[in-house]
Amino acid sequence: MNRKDKKYGGVIVPMVTPINADLSIDGDSVASIMKTFTSNDVSVFILGTTGESVSVPDKQKTELVRLTIKERKNNTKVYAGISGNCLEESIESAKIYASLGVDAVVAHLPFYYPVSADSMLRYFEAVANKIDCNLILYNNPITVKWSIPLEVIDKLSHHENIAGVKDSERGMERLTKSLELWSNRNDFSFLLGWAAQSAFAVGKGCDGIVPSTGNLIPNIYNMLFRAASENRISEAEKFQKITDEVSEIYQKDRTISESIPALKVLMSEYRLCKTYVFPPLYESGSEDQQKLRIAIKEKMISISQLSK
Repeated sequence: MNRKDKKYGGVIVPMVTPINADLSIDGDSVASIMKTFTSNDVSVFILGTTGESVSVPDKQKTELVRLTIKERKNNTKVYAGISGNCLEESIESAKIYASLGVDAVVAHLPFYYPVSADSMLRYFEAVANKIDCNLILYNNPITVKWSIPLEVIDKLSHHENIAGVKDSERGMERLTKSLELWSNRNDFSFLLGWAAQSAFAVGKGCDGIVPSTGNLIPNIYNMLFRAASENRISEAEKFQKITDEVSEIYQKDRTISESIPALKVLMSEYRLCKTYVFPPLYESGSEDQQKLRIAIKEKMISISQLSK
């Protein structure tokens, strides 16, 4: 199966949600970020974990979708998260976002009540049955606390409105099994949210990667994806090493609640967005911000020298 035949794939960056000091959506920053994405031929996933989706008010979510669609160019696909604890609200969001022009909606499990495998199956079927656009399943046990079994995902993969899965769970056994199940399916896309295994997974037939560090270096991820897709292994591994080193600047020894504000600091250094985040997240301290800014400037200099 040629991955070019798949409807969804490639590099899909989970965009931060850029905001102003009053927590309103920063439209200028949306335009700046989208310009870097479209110029580097990557797609965008808004209102995901990196996008602080559970903290964004519904009205501002809709505004973000509208602004993102406005800045879309060429073949850039826009994916929008509809995850929440209320089924009807997620379905309503899907309908609104589809009417605005998103290519697919993305949903992880509700994250309050423990759910069985059967309940997971029934929940996603309930969402898919009520929407008129494609749904991408999202497995992220770091935030949701439950993992969707591969058997459940595979059953759901045959639903006419369910077009793929974004899996951010770590584990080589799970990754290998996922590739076996879906890399040769022309009607279902496997998208990996475990950025450190991007080169390996793409080389083995993964359809797409969803790296948060793509907010900073979409060009490197684009080159990584192309190299891995064309079996240029050493080149793909070189780009993987670069992306891992950039990721480490804001992720090492930090919780996800700390790494998202740190990522925005790095992006602010390049005038892509401001450093503001939605509560319960809070901005990095001034001393930490200074260290982050120094580290990313040094790393970007080394990256530019490597490309010469």
